[in-house]
Amino acid sequence: MTGMTTDAGDLRELTVGTGAGLIAGTGDQQLGTDMVLNIGPQHPSTHGVLRLKLVLDGERVVACEPIVGYMHRGAEKLFEVRDYRQIIVLANRHDWLSAFSNELGVVLAVERLMGMEVPERATWLRMALAELNRVLNHLMFLGSYPLEIGAITPIFYAFRERETIQAVMEEVSGGRIHYMFNRVGGLKEEVPYGWTGRARAAIGEVRRRLPDLDHLIRRNEIFLARTVGVGVLSAADAAAFGASGPVARASGLDLDLRRDDPYLAYDELDVPVVTKTAGDCHARFEVLLDQVYASLDLAEQCLDRVDRLTGPINTRLPKVLKAPEGHTYAWTENPLGINGYYLVSRGEKTPWRLKLRTASYANVQALATLLPGCLVPDLIAILGSMFFVVGDIDK
Repeated sequence: MTGMTTDAGDLRELTVGTGAGLIAGTGDQQLGTDMVLNIGPQHPSTHGVLRLKLVLDGERVVACEPIVGYMHRGAEKLFEVRDYRQIIVLANRHDWLSAFSNELGVVLAVERLMGMEVPERATWLRMALAELNRVLNHLMFLGSYPLEIGAITPIFYAFRERETIQAVMEEVSGGRIHYMFNRVGGLKEEVPYGWTGRARAAIGEVRRRLPDLDHLIRRNEIFLARTVGVGVLSAADAAAFGASGPVARASGLDLDLRRDDPYLAYDELDVPVVTKTAGDCHARFEVLLDQVYASLDLAEQCLDRVDRLTGPINTRLPKVLKAPEGHTYAWTENPLGINGYYLVSRGEKTPWRLKLRTASYANVQALATLLPGCLVPDLIAILGSMFFVVGDIDK
């Protein structure tokens, strides 16, 4: 027991740690007590150091307060003392499962402020790599989410596919998690000879084997029992909390920046937007799974376009890069939702301010509405289905 509050009339509140097993009352006298239970900040199912302060009435959650900030590393403040090349190192770390997409948003903001035209070949390569990064992100959650609610096998299938894609990402960038491959004006360097063919082969292999994971878990009766009708997020609540990405689209919000406000060259592609209407844990999982199929197709289309293009991969820049005085906002459809980048420059080599709007921060707010009324055993199923990265929340 970690603490006890004072009496307030007939109501007494008890605060306990995870697993304390406290029984409110003795013998025949129950105290009518609400119990405050802390999940985290070091719970294995919180995807990092997230803390949930729950008020419980027996096994039912009465109220939930997500408490964030345990992984705050001051990324936005550090941007202000790094030049436009160095901030890419920091930008790919807040959502460590979407590193390429994080870098992309930063360089798009700088390029927009500078009025810079990026070579066409670099644009299509960026799109191919961004879609491959989206597949990697989703495969991680497709493996880890079933694991959290008791299904051990799917994570082995998910990681088999991740390693196949990871190999081509590592070959092109040299990194497995933090790619550091975007540059203002294009990409770091030309891809290795024959890489597009190897990437296409990897996509084909994952597409062929993905039904193994799909058939194993999507219609599994135990998985359905744990997820269908659990943690329903309405479209109105999703919009009110600013949710985006797979979480919002599973509730029926038909929004995807790649189609609705295209950046790079997404306007030249027919981007399939996967949506569901149920808004429950299973719908969120299905959106993620179906999006993998869609992103594999998009990545392949981008690689086909790259093979038909010649020319440079980046733009020649001065040794000291200075963005002109002004401000701009760029946003991208990151794997977990909409990420926004508000850049303010005073004409120096470092940004005066670079504010991040991260998908995970908005998505996790919805837990305050989703969890009240649910049972404690359903809590982990709901929490895992919100698909967030704590570094992306805390920055």
